[in-house]
Amino acid sequence: MCWAACDRLAAIATRLNLKQRALYWCKEAATIRKVIMQHAWNSKLGSFVSTFDGDRLDASLLLMSELQFVEPDDPRFVGTLRAVEKHLQRGDFLLRYDEEDDFGRPDSAFIVCTFWWILALANTGEKARARKLFENILRCRNHLGLLSEDVSIDGSELWGNFPQTYSMVGLIQCATRLSIPWEKAY
Repeated sequence: MCWAACDRLAAIATRLNLKQRALYWCKEAATIRKVIMQHAWNSKLGSFVSTFDGDRLDASLLLMSELQFVEPDDPRFVGTLRAVEKHLQRGDFLLRYDEEDDFGRPDSAFIVCTFWWILALANTGEKARARKLFENILRCRNHLGLLSEDVSIDGSELWGNFPQTYSMVGLIQCATRLSIPWEKAY
């Protein structure tokens, strides 16, 4: 996210014709990118990882393409997607991570992570699979169409903060990404 902030600040400064600021933020983004590429790639796992020189996965890694840090067809991103699926997928949902925290080992899926997964699949061309997962998560909504923060692994029970803005934003992002273009709708 630090890289994304610097990258976007560079774009804003360029748009405002603030050449020195644009150059400054471009340089900062390039420095951060270089460090990430050197220390957040784990060749043994064939995946980006959540900590420098580490071996842990986090579903937020799936945002790397969405934030335009890497192209969706970059083999490193595709490898990251596959590694996240292998280690964090539980049925039709994703855990954020699979290690103990203050609450113990996760036993429910953080809903927004499944939406990140759907976006990553759509970005890599796996739209049919993304749609299937999207339809599944839509079945988890309550009678008002709302989602909570977490869902039980079998999808039968909403848990955590309710309603959850992250979940609802993910739903909107995925619905938009998976929709047919307006010009084809009529």
